[in-house]
Amino acid sequence: MTTAIEEYPAGVPDETTSRAADHLWMHFARQGRHPEVPVPVVTRGEGAYIWDNRGRKILDGLSGLFVVQVGHGRRELAEVAAKQTAELAYFPVWGYTTPVQAELAERLATLAPGDLNRVFFTTGGGEAVESAWKAAKQYFKLIGKPLKHKVISRAVAYHGTTHGAMAITGLPNMKKDFEPVAPGGFRAPNTNLYRHPEFADDPKAFGQWAADRIEEAILFEGPDTVAAVFLEPVQNSGGCFTPPPGYFERVREICDRHDVLLVSDEVICAFGRHGATFACEKFGYTPDIITCAKGMSSGYGAIGAMIASEKVIEPFLRPGVAFPHGYTFGGHPVAAALSLANLDIMENERLNQRVLDNEAAFGATLGKLLDLPIVGDVRGDGYFWAVELVKDKTTRETFDAAERERLVRGFLPGALFDNGLYCRPDDRGDVVVQVAPPLICGQAEFDEMEQILRHTLTEAQGLL
Repeated sequence: MTTAIEEYPAGVPDETTSRAADHLWMHFARQGRHPEVPVPVVTRGEGAYIWDNRGRKILDGLSGLFVVQVGHGRRELAEVAAKQTAELAYFPVWGYTTPVQAELAERLATLAPGDLNRVFFTTGGGEAVESAWKAAKQYFKLIGKPLKHKVISRAVAYHGTTHGAMAITGLPNMKKDFEPVAPGGFRAPNTNLYRHPEFADDPKAFGQWAADRIEEAILFEGPDTVAAVFLEPVQNSGGCFTPPPGYFERVREICDRHDVLLVSDEVICAFGRHGATFACEKFGYTPDIITCAKGMSSGYGAIGAMIASEKVIEPFLRPGVAFPHGYTFGGHPVAAALSLANLDIMENERLNQRVLDNEAAFGATLGKLLDLPIVGDVRGDGYFWAVELVKDKTTRETFDAAERERLVRGFLPGALFDNGLYCRPDDRGDVVVQVAPPLICGQAEFDEMEQILRHTLTEAQGLL
């Protein structure tokens, strides 16, 4: 498979790669391999595609980082940013507001399910999760239950990198270099049906079993000490674990029984990723708090939010009560204006419905990869899918540490990019490749992803 390349002369580094190697501390990246290995440089984007500094056109199969719902290069959004910047580039929401902040809060409250009507702005998803835990702790203190402070989340789930969000995150390897993290985070099993084949013929029973493990954790810790359960509608880390039938209905019952807040972490899942503004509605439950970010502005501005129900906000509205928490750039006016315009685009172009219309075809196209010996499972929902890679298809055996190093960090990222697809090889759980393209994509892009994945995974098979 070839792509159009405008090569730089051999041995002559691009100026950007040199600057990055010398000065840029990249996120979630190994710094020590540069400058020997040039830093990939992305220079522009248009629609569902990006271009690198060698002139290669690459399909953005991850929407940047599950973010760019409406695609790259939307000039109408650039114009919105310029207009808001000229009028008022910055003002905080620390006891004040601007027209765009108030308008976006009202719009999100209108779009959110049930009575989730109060919006607390952040600049990203981890901050939204941090805010939700702090709000839950203070909420229970305000209503006279000060011992309720613990959080139940799921094994292998990722909820952010701040010390509080890390405590909620179910990935031990992500925490070990930063321990001790904030106390109070406890784990229940996730909904990875592929790794529970005993439930293959009865996914509803699997949902009951997995939900009951959450109640078991609440009872073990003591209901008088547990403040919240944090769950993604479709769990990202580990590879797009979808909820079994009846799962969230049962979790909602459990939380109500033990007076525990249910937090729907929709940092990835909200704003059309699953064909709904908020994925909890698609999966049939109403949480007490939603955390969201990413697709709210399609990445054209840095913004996130915690959206709370009337139940949660009530004690904070009492005389003399404050929530002593906030962020300098939370609800940044330019990001808020961009979010409003982004939501307009999504509505006008009916992108939620586009996802619903195309999700089955997307899954079926990726499902063709199941004929490869290295592919064990294809799972997901909406425009959010994972291909799980296995060492042995019959036994579902995964890879050892050395094989993961060769495959996930050595071969796949560069090979996929070189072959024309930006997506995400990941082994925080078992080894998967995740795809989550912009919501403007259709069958042509699905076919392109499948063909590049097929070519690259066939090459990967030969390395094992």
